[in-house]
Amino acid sequence: MKKGLVKLLAVFATLTAVMALWKVVFMAVRMPDQLGALGQVALHGLAMDMSVAGYLSVIPGLLIAAETLTRRRWPRVALDVYFGLVSALLGGIYCLDLLLYGYWGFRLDMTPLFYFSTSPAAAMASARWWEVLAGLAAWGAAALLTWLALTRGAGKIHPEPAVRRRWAAPVATTIATALLFIPIRGSFTVSTMNLSRSYFSRDIRLNHAATNPAFSLLYSATHQSDFGSQFQYFDPEEADRLMAALLYPSAEPDTASVDAFPCPKLTRTDRPDVVLVILESFSSHLLPSLGGDSVAVGLDSLRREGLMFSNIYASSFRTDRGVPAILSAFPGPPTVSVMKYVDKIEHLPSFPRVMRDKGGYSLAYYYGGDANFFNMMAYLMCMGFDRVVSDKDFPISEKLSKWGAHDDALFSRAWREISAERVPVDSREPRLTVIQTSSSHEPFEVPYANPRFVGKPRRNAFAYTDSCLTAFVDSLRTLPSWGNTLVIAVPDHYGAWPRDLDDVVERHRVPLVMAGGALECGGVVVDKVGNQTDLAATLLSALGLPADEFRYSRDLLDPRTPSAAVFSQKDRLGVVTPTDTAILNLDSSAPERLSGPSASLRLQQAKALLQRLYLDLDSL
Repeated sequence: MKKGLVKLLAVFATLTAVMALWKVVFMAVRMPDQLGALGQVALHGLAMDMSVAGYLSVIPGLLIAAETLTRRRWPRVALDVYFGLVSALLGGIYCLDLLLYGYWGFRLDMTPLFYFSTSPAAAMASARWWEVLAGLAAWGAAALLTWLALTRGAGKIHPEPAVRRRWAAPVATTIATALLFIPIRGSFTVSTMNLSRSYFSRDIRLNHAATNPAFSLLYSATHQSDFGSQFQYFDPEEADRLMAALLYPSAEPDTASVDAFPCPKLTRTDRPDVVLVILESFSSHLLPSLGGDSVAVGLDSLRREGLMFSNIYASSFRTDRGVPAILSAFPGPPTVSVMKYVDKIEHLPSFPRVMRDKGGYSLAYYYGGDANFFNMMAYLMCMGFDRVVSDKDFPISEKLSKWGAHDDALFSRAWREISAERVPVDSREPRLTVIQTSSSHEPFEVPYANPRFVGKPRRNAFAYTDSCLTAFVDSLRTLPSWGNTLVIAVPDHYGAWPRDLDDVVERHRVPLVMAGGALECGGVVVDKVGNQTDLAATLLSALGLPADEFRYSRDLLDPRTPSAAVFSQKDRLGVVTPTDTAILNLDSSAPERLSGPSASLRLQQAKALLQRLYLDLDSL
């Protein structure tokens, strides 16, 4: 029995070691200047290497189980053949990746393979003849060395069939094979293995080095979509014309919307500290001032002293789409999460990165959950964040939620680190602090019991997060830097309250509140219709920073900006203006609602935006 388990473990360990050693080769060839970071690269890539090794060890596990059960030689022969195929496969993947990285700048995925399948000659046009020969030679050498490592190591262990308790050994080996699910999945949390797991540095090249190219190829092959062919309604020129009329400033103020912003500028200082709180699943229906229930009373009080945008619509319906809509001003596509594609998120715009590079801001991100979920860590690194605090940074005693640390622990952690700053405001770089909450999410189990919401866990959870936010802001007021602090609160996606709300337009309506001692005007309500995506241009314009790279973002305080919002979810596309509302069912391609004198035109404009979004997604 023991020899069977040892043999399986030896196969798994050998495959893991081979893939880890390839990181040395990759860095020596492609980034010799970064060899000093090899230890970090190997450490952060180990889990992904083990995941691939787990996949590749399943068949050997079954063959070893058969070997312990039977006296025949065929399991050993089959295992040797399998080792040969795996060795050739891994050698080819790693050598092709090593060759193409110099051209593509990202780890191997389906892109070059797609080019090769459609036009081999064009795909090989950039490669010199000696590179092709060297690549083939390297492939052969790599395959041979991998095969020798497997056959001369694990392959030499031969468990003998048991005479007594004949079923014990194969059963034990089969159970051990099933346990490979653990390294394959990569964790016991809600986050499964994904490309984000290898991201740890602001240097994208180091993140690439830590990524396993075999996993990258497998991940890409199972997440393929031809985005450029989806939702194509118009000629490209016509689509751009329609979208521009909906989004971009006109020569004259938008007389159908609110008057010009009544203050000369948004903030009293040019470089205020900015604290952005992304509220899980909040909606306008939690604020009494917006006609909702009296649940988020703390946020409602902030809007009375601050600036409330009362007609904002969430771009999408899930966090992995909503966070890029906020930080990148990239609308959430209805059928796909852009966060799944690490090669694409590297090219998304980022208003935090603009604040860092053009405004001198330091960046920090706080989240109580698993930052690898939906490749979030990779995304945040690409957005330029200097520091990301997530569930792994909290003690076990504070990780009491399914999603990690509850919001009180999250805000407390952010408060401790903000308040620990002893350098005067005018003597240090300004800060952007982003805090993403998670407690107001299924299953809505929180360490809080509001007597008004006994037996109402969903509302109680929202009230809990609201109380945490209120206490956090009250703590910020005690700091000397409060007069130079701008607090912004916005939900991540459409609301989870009311639970049975069927109106898709109202489901997407969310609050956007600004407060803080740095705010120039208090008690102001802006009724212009806008999107989450508009936060980027609005904030950057207020700070005097460029926002021209954000195609889908508008300055809500510019009176020339059209009053309009476009949103989507998996099966709906919606557009709202002060006079028109239009909803398109994406499954049937038929309008569900057309209300207002120009609703049909607005729907065409929204379809044009969706078309442009997918073309942009295809070209990232």
